[in-house]
Amino acid sequence: MVGDVQLQLLDAGHLPGSAQALIEADGKRLLYTSDYNSINTRLLNAADRDYGPIDAFVIESTYANEEHPERVALEREFVEKVLDVVENGGTVLVPAFSVGRSQEIACVLAAHHFEHSITVDGMTRETNRILTNYTMFLREPRLFLDTVHSVNVVEGWRDRRLATGKPGVIISPAGMLKGGPAPFYVQKLGKKHRNAVFLVSYQIPGTPGRELLEKGRCVIDGKMRKIKAQVERFDFSSHSGASQLRETVQKLEGSPKVYVIHGAEGNCERFARWIKEQTGFEAVAPRSGDIFTV
Repeated sequence: MVGDVQLQLLDAGHLPGSAQALIEADGKRLLYTSDYNSINTRLLNAADRDYGPIDAFVIESTYANEEHPERVALEREFVEKVLDVVENGGTVLVPAFSVGRSQEIACVLAAHHFEHSITVDGMTRETNRILTNYTMFLREPRLFLDTVHSVNVVEGWRDRRLATGKPGVIISPAGMLKGGPAPFYVQKLGKKHRNAVFLVSYQIPGTPGRELLEKGRCVIDGKMRKIKAQVERFDFSSHSGASQLRETVQKLEGSPKVYVIHGAEGNCERFARWIKEQTGFEAVAPRSGDIFTV
């Protein structure tokens, strides 16, 4: 309670510890999803959607116009392609966000009984240490702990050089190759065809990761470099896809007004229009500075 306002945090399924906010005041109930994911992943449980009757619902729309691949099939494809590279003597670099994505990728490999070397670097190391004390926020705590205790942890430059010289997987930030140890690994591994760079995060236009994905090259240390290694992207998104967003709204109880936010390229307006046409709920895509009364 904060004065007469009651605040409850619900699992958002987006990152470890991510939360939706359910606010109750003056007999009204408002739910703000924040960034959220309504499907189970290898690391996290799906977002909690047991809201009860709602008067106002604020929902993200990041992927309101796009579907994500089915998770089980995606995991299988990813592991198979990693194995193909490693068993042919190559090393796979997986640039990944330090919080959430790195841990998920490591757990995916462990769950599929990947028996080769896995090395983690960068801020991922500290995130792993923190999460070992908060496993109650994870879907499979035992899998996570077993995975963390089995991976190789980079402690310095000697370890980095050793990791690039043997078949295996290196998981390192930054997820878009914009900082962290990942650019070092790209320079080392990108010179040989037998290696691979598997991107597992969204690549914002203008980032080295997007340049690498689209043109097979990226700017590292101020120079444009052609990458010979195999490059591929796997859509391990931590946001709900279009179908999940629609399902969430369709299952709402009460007669809420829906506010659609956090969507690029017209997604807010597009999703708000779909909500009005398909559910009958009042929906709006707020503009910066708009004020609404519930």
